[in-house]
Parts: sequence; C-alpha cells; structure tokens
Amino acid sequence: MQRHPLIAAVSLGLFAGAATSTALAEATPLEQQLKDLESFQVIAHRGASGHAPESTMAAYELAHEWGADYLELDVQLTSDGKLVVFHDDTIDRTSDGEGNINDYTLEELKALDSGTWFNEANADKADTAFEGAQILTLEELFERFGHDARYYIETKSPLLNPGLEEALVETLENHEMIENGRVLVQSFEQGSLLKVRELNEHVPLIQLVWYSPSEEDSDRLVEWTGVTPAPAEITDEDFQAIAEYAAGIGTNVTYKGEDVIDAGFISQAQENGLPVHIYTINETDEMQRLRGWGVNGLFTDYADRLLELED
Repeated sequence: MQRHPLIAAVSLGLFAGAATSTALAEATPLEQQLKDLESFQVIAHRGASGHAPESTMAAYELAHEWGADYLELDVQLTSDGKLVVFHDDTIDRTSDGEGNINDYTLEELKALDSGTWFNEANADKADTAFEGAQILTLEELFERFGHDARYYIETKSPLLNPGLEEALVETLENHEMIENGRVLVQSFEQGSLLKVRELNEHVPLIQLVWYSPSEEDSDRLVEWTGVTPAPAEITDEDFQAIAEYAAGIGTNVTYKGEDVIDAGFISQAQENGLPVHIYTINETDEMQRLRGWGVNGLFTDYADRLLELED
C-alpha cells in the first residue's frame, strides 16, 4: 500500500521501539493529526452553516461548541492582500454588497452585512444577532479558537487570488498551526496544493475531486480538473500519484441524485494510503449510508446531526 510520506513517517515513529503505547505517547501533534485521519472526522462545512450564516463567527462558534473535528473554510485575498474567510468569488449572495470579492479592501468588506441574508432565507432560524455579521479574516478565526480547533482550509479560486498560497502558509507558520497538527489544506487545483507543498512540505494536503457526466458523452463520468480518470477507470497508480503529495482525498458521492462513486472507490483509495472525505452530506440517512461504506469523514452543514450519530 502506498502511503503519503508524512503518514509513513508517523508509522515509523509509532512502531519503532519496543512498545506501541510508548511510541503513541511520544507522537508529535502533527503525527497524531495524520493518524487521526484514519478515524472518522466530522467536518463542519463553513461552520454550522445550516444554523447560522455561513463562514461567520456565529457559525464557527456553534460548530466548535458542538465538538466538530474540523472547522471548514475557504480563504481568498482582498485587494489589499488580506486573507478573508469567504466562499464565493462574488459577494452578492451572502452580503449586502455586489461584485468580485478581490476588488474590495478589507475595510470595505468589513462594512458589509453578511448575516441578514441568512435571516431572510431561513425564517425559521432567523436571529437578530446575525444582522450585521462581518466577513472574517483568517487571523480573526485563529485568534478566536487558536489551537483549540482544527481547520480544514480551501485555497479558493487560486487563479483569481495570486499570492494566496504564500499568504496562507505564512499565516499558518506565524500561528504555529502546522507543527501543532491544527490544519489541513484542500483544493481542487492540484497546482495550488503543490505550491503549498513547495512553501512548506509539512502541510497536510487534501486533493478535492468532482465527478460528473462528460459534456461530450453524458454516459461517461469525468473529473472536473482531470486530476484522475473516471471512477470506473481509476487505478491503484492513479491513487498513488495523489498519495505522493496528499494526505487524503475529498470527493462528491452523487451527481443530481445518482451515485458517481461506490464503496469500492472508498476502499481502493484507502488501500493506497488516502483517507476519503465526502462533501457535502446533510441528511441523516445519507450520513448513515456513507458511514456504512467506511468513509473517513463527512463535510456537513449540520455537524450536530452527524455528531448525534456518533454518540
């Protein structure tokens, strides 16, 4: 079985010496984080975004309070080079502004209301406390939760955010997130992940993939960026190529209600050293189905539902 170099190092550290228990006690925080990826991880997608405005402090406060394993987020750059926690390329959907997020300074973004939209869209969950919620910086999130949380960070739209990887790695290093086993960096863009690896080879990386029907042949699945063949055609070597740089893989499981991968895909990835995380699963019955497949984690807007299944 091919294993990511960092995970292989964990294995060496864990099993060298006479007693496994002693080795476990001596594992570094980063080694322990990688070992934990073999267990099931509850990944709070943009925080508790089913209950509060996505990517706001309110959403992350809830997810952290519930005990989610990871706070999931996207980072982008403002026009003045600050890292902000925001998903879309434009600010229209989740704020009272409009236009591209990269065209605004941090001060301009901070003046926006990124909470009221949630109340308008979710009358049953509306809370006046959400009104006026500000777009977060990555620094603010780290200052709030520090090393008491783990963070699952996507380099969002790296082509629209030149310098994103450098700014992210510098911030992770400044807050000692890497060596303390506090962060995973995910991306659909392989080039972005490889750039992060060049900047700091110890950052655990997650290769995101998206399978959907080909535009030329709707009966054939393709991966969005071409990082793997179709699931039916994927080989051990394809998974091993990802395991050379990544500590795991994140994938969709369905497209328009139809499965695009199966339990065999999960086990094959795992046999080649890649824990598998599935996005974004919000219904309890689907959570249970995928737990039965042996997945290593689920992204969800409703971490509370998934944590209830864990109890």
